[in-house]
Amino acid sequence: MIVAVVPGSFDPITAGHMDIIKRVSNLYDKVIIGVVVNPSKKPLFSLEDRVKMVKEAIRDNKKIEVDSFNGLLVEFVKKHGARVIIRGLRAVSDFEHEFQMAQLNRRLNSDVETMFVMASPEYAYLSSSVVKEIAQYGGNISGLVPPNVDESLRDALA
Repeated sequence: MIVAVVPGSFDPITAGHMDIIKRVSNLYDKVIIGVVVNPSKKPLFSLEDRVKMVKEAIRDNKKIEVDSFNGLLVEFVKKHGARVIIRGLRAVSDFEHEFQMAQLNRRLNSDVETMFVMASPEYAYLSSSVVKEIAQYGGNISGLVPPNVDESLRDALA
C-alpha cells in the first residue's frame, strides 16, 4: 500500500486544494492530509477548526484521512507510514520554495519522495490568502471553497 501525505496550513482549504487532493486520491492507496501548525503564519482559523473544515470537505472519500501536526513534515510522514509528499504548484514562482523544501526533506529522510502536482488551470490563481481577502470585502467566494468553508469563513469575518 502506497500512502501519500498532502501537507498544508489549509487556512482555509480551497477548491484548488480539493482538486489536488481528489486527483492524488486516484493515484495512491491512501492519502493523509496533514494540517500543519506553521509558526511563521498567523492563521485566521484555529488548528481544530481547520482540521474540522478539511474533514467535512473530504468526508465522502474513504481513501483520505486528516490529521494535524507540529514539527518536521518527514516525522509526520514516517508516523503515518507514507512514502510520498504531495506538493501542489500553481505557478513557476511556487517551484523555487517547494524545490528547496523537497531537497531538505530528502536529506532528512531519503526514503521519502516529493511529487509535484500542477494546479488545474481554473485554480492556478487561487490561494487561501486571496479567498480570505475576497470574503473580507464581501465578495462571492462560492466555488472557490467547499460550501462548509464558505459558511465558516463568513462567520469568522462577521
